[in-house]
Amino acid sequence: MIYFDHNATTPLDPRVLAAMLPWLQDKFGNPSSLDHAYGWDAADAVEDARTQVAESIGAKHNEIVFTSGATEALHLALFGLFPPERPSEASGLVLTAVEHDAVRSIARHLSRSGIPVDTIAVRPSGGLDMENFSARLIARRVRLACIMAANNETGVVFPLRACADRAHAHGALLLTDASQALGKIPLDAERDGFDAAVVSAHKLYGPKGTGALYLRGGAAALGLEPFGEGAGQEGGIRPGTLNVAGIVGFGEACRLARLGAVAEAARLRALRDRLEALLLDSIPGAAVNGVGEARLPNTSSLRFPGLDARVLLRQVPEIAASTRSACSSGASGPSHVLTAMGLEPSQAFATVRFSLGRSTTGEEVDRAAAIFAEAWRRMAGAGT
Repeated sequence: MIYFDHNATTPLDPRVLAAMLPWLQDKFGNPSSLDHAYGWDAADAVEDARTQVAESIGAKHNEIVFTSGATEALHLALFGLFPPERPSEASGLVLTAVEHDAVRSIARHLSRSGIPVDTIAVRPSGGLDMENFSARLIARRVRLACIMAANNETGVVFPLRACADRAHAHGALLLTDASQALGKIPLDAERDGFDAAVVSAHKLYGPKGTGALYLRGGAAALGLEPFGEGAGQEGGIRPGTLNVAGIVGFGEACRLARLGAVAEAARLRALRDRLEALLLDSIPGAAVNGVGEARLPNTSSLRFPGLDARVLLRQVPEIAASTRSACSSGASGPSHVLTAMGLEPSQAFATVRFSLGRSTTGEEVDRAAAIFAEAWRRMAGAGT
């Protein structure tokens, strides 16, 4: 089977598993148990991993809070900056029209709680409409702008530095969902200017159930309040016993992602471009969503004319690809990302997302393109 759904999740790297295994077996201590060696060793392992994660985004060691994933990190950040019990004290939130459903669902909750929420439009190419962004910042007092580093469906990369500069000029903070970007393109908190970020281990060959929240200068510096109560772990921002094995795996995944990152990005970009060229050449009317914008090197969003992509994918069981984000794959409506770009529902339903990874080979790309083209011809000929 050909796996082209790395944006949904990546396979666990064997080297990451090897780093995790001792902490699942003999080194089982609780990092909060500071009266004996089992706890000391676990606490040291967590701090080493914290440094590795911090280095992957150009952050400081004490600016990283470990979580169960990017979604929990978003909850901690958004509800911490917009406390539900004091909505009248908080100013507004702006977010792009193509944010992940995790951001959009929290934003809807905040809106119902009285927080002003505005949406920033994107261009037909999927890139951010910077003038619309500026207008939203000017129109009301904004505390936080949520702008993803890269879109999970189209791969379109957003200009974080320019967004940070505009947000800061209007007294707003910038939070970025960097889940898809981490390990694929360079990220640097200082260079890119974001004030907070969320990342997830399973998007870069680490374990599921582990993520992190970056807070520039720490929670107090941003005015973020703890969302939950507990025994004070992670500076009180995310209480609860830490998943040591998962955290160690996340750290190792971040370390490995930095090795040969430039060469791997170039390899994946060449494979993605080859896949697109083959499919565009063999399927009349096929088109790439997001073309003309900077994109993640591994991601391609392709429209196949006249067909339902969900039906098409069922005709090619030997290929694992997707029609949209894994977290919204059960939704009945068209992709909110593609409709925000101006596509008709029929065009959105005709779109397949291919996301390549470390194991992807040129032979797989050639074979997948041939299989898809043949399936499209069969379906088109049958009038499906």
